Amino acid sequence: MARYLSIHPDDPQPRFLAQAADVLRAGGIVAIPTDSCYSLGCRLGDKEAMERIRRIRELDDRHHLTLMCRDLSEIAQFARVDNAQYRLLKAATPGGYVFILEGTKELPRRVLHPKRKTIGLRVPDHKAALALLAELGEPLLTSTLMLPGDEAPLTEGWEIQDRLDDHVDLILDGGYCGTEPTTVIDLTSLPPELVRLGRGPLAPCGLEE
Repeated sequence: MARYLSIHPDDPQPRFLAQAADVLRAGGIVAIPTDSCYSLGCRLGDKEAMERIRRIRELDDRHHLTLMCRDLSEIAQFARVDNAQYRLLKAATPGGYVFILEGTKELPRRVLHPKRKTIGLRVPDHKAALALLAELGEPLLTSTLMLPGDEAPLTEGWEIQDRLDDHVDLILDGGYCGTEPTTVIDLTSLPPELVRLGRGPLAPCGLEE
């Protein structure tokens, strides 16, 4: 049974952040509120937890997982970023975007796309998510909380508990997060390629709506 905590989205309770970080450090999976849907998250170095997330979502290894970071300095640690890419990232983060970039050697090979060696990276614009990242002291490996066969992500804490109580270790209920997923942009090509149009507007990325 998952632990259930109602966290304030704008003023997250430190004791709840500490509990969530402890669960993650112990190898758990946490349902996390973000500025664009809820996500499932685990520690980057936790292979078993990553595989649990893939099983919950029924994802193969060609589906990009997303590394959720606190800021651009963390993105630059885990992805190869040139000057043009950095300017775009600076204009668009934090926000409802995932950027596909080439991973660095700091990343385990298992989290990268098997052929392209890429990964999705994002900086959320959500105080509770950012506070959890700060409490943990490292990025989170995440995936949108949309279950197989569903047409939209889960977005209510009680619904997440009802559907995933036996599959996740902790639910951070931060209230309604909407059902619009992130905008996904592939920065490994020139010009950048829109993979999925979602919550993040295209203007900061130099793309047309």
